[in-house]
Amino acid sequence: MLVLSRKKGESILIGEDIEISIIEITNDQIKLGIKAPKEVAILRKELYVSIEHTNRDAEQSPISMTELKEQFNLLKKEKS
Repeated sequence: MLVLSRKKGESILIGEDIEISIIEITNDQIKLGIKAPKEVAILRKELYVSIEHTNRDAEQSPISMTELKEQFNLLKKEKS
């Protein structure tokens, strides 16, 4: 892992297309600005981990795809 020190207003570059800027520093929080191509996904790690756990839980669900479709169709009919 590369560790760098930066001050407010300074930036780092990752490759040619990604720039990370230090926007604000307050107490124990740092506000970052990220410029990157649209095709580069940028997620907070805790959100990524949460999505991973949710997906894993969904894969292990005891409900079959057929049962899930039936429940969905029932809900759809109730709303109609």
